[in-house]
Amino acid sequence: MFNPLGWINPGIAQAHCDIPCGIYDPIAAKIAAQTVQKMVLRMQALEAPGPDADVDARKDYVSKMGRYTTVKEEHAEICKRELSILWADYAWPNQPAGFDLHGTFNAALKLAGRCKQNVDMAACEELVATCDNVATAFWATKNVEYSDPNAAARYGA
Repeated sequence: MFNPLGWINPGIAQAHCDIPCGIYDPIAAKIAAQTVQKMVLRMQALEAPGPDADVDARKDYVSKMGRYTTVKEEHAEICKRELSILWADYAWPNQPAGFDLHGTFNAALKLAGRCKQNVDMAACEELVATCDNVATAFWATKNVEYSDPNAAARYGA
């Protein structure tokens, strides 16, 4: 039977991942994790106005805390997304011996969720360290020794 629209039927494309020949790098997850950590640092350092504080001081506090919270939660989600992409889309050839791929990623995703939900510096530090563990394993699959010499400068004081 003749189908007049048969010519517009596209073929099926083949690809090994969402973006063929994509570029993967765990640094985006680490930068997001460091941003979460920095926001928690700022939240913990922010002094709440006293009971006699004027309205402007209270507004300033609420505004800053709201902005820090928003950025913290957004970057925790960015970290989760970046880690999920590495876990699901990167092929992980030559996986380093002793690296628990699924356990490490699962723990990292749960840590990012905990960082979203709480103001917990220990969880933030653990998240950054876990992102470093992921980066170490990732770069080992490419026969590159991982280091992040700019971490302290990027994080700042």
